[in-house]
Amino acid sequence: MSALYLVPTPVGNLEDITLRAIRVLKEADLILCEDTRTSSKLLQHYDIRRPLQAHHQHNEHRTVEDIAARIEAGQTVALITDAGTPGISDPGFLLVRACVRAGVHVECLPGPTAFVPALVQSGLPCDQFVFVGFLPQKKGRQTRLRALAGETRTLVLYESPFRLVKALAELAEHLGPTRPTAVCRELTKLHEETFRGTLAEAKAHFESKTVKGEIVIVVGGNTGHEDTDNETDE
Repeated sequence: MSALYLVPTPVGNLEDITLRAIRVLKEADLILCEDTRTSSKLLQHYDIRRPLQAHHQHNEHRTVEDIAARIEAGQTVALITDAGTPGISDPGFLLVRACVRAGVHVECLPGPTAFVPALVQSGLPCDQFVFVGFLPQKKGRQTRLRALAGETRTLVLYESPFRLVKALAELAEHLGPTRPTAVCRELTKLHEETFRGTLAEAKAHFESKTVKGEIVIVVGGNTGHEDTDNETDE
């Protein structure tokens, strides 16, 4: 049966892929990926030889209807990203929406997602949490931070290594420097690191070193006892 399959791929360690994911990729008529150079390494590792097509944030608006039509006509298409589950801070939503509207079968395989291991190993409550993803880089950033300050559930954010220290400083300002946090980077890779402490301690730790790799920041929810820098100055 023709369908769109959303296939999670390893966030770092190539062994973190399911047997079903390998089978679906080998059987697909077409594999969509963010970067053909990056995905080719994974596909070559598992001897997967299927046609590849770039599908990323810069072209997805122009291609989703055509891809949905190809599936509707009988093709099986698999969507992967550079790492993790498609649609989670990666391309995927627009294509899924187009396929759903066209009545095309859509199926997401279970598999790697960076924020799940970071949240579970953080030591912070994970029974209820809010996935924030990336903070807005400019417009709306301060508004979003102010809104997060009162959130009682655990917060999970993605961040670039180049903006990590700035993000930790802003989180400390709006949420309080003593708010507990866990900062995870290079998950599943050789140099994986998880720093646990307060937001202020995390900022001091990472501003004293060169940071590499993708980052997941997990922050404890508001318990009503934190003081922000703004409140302390009053």
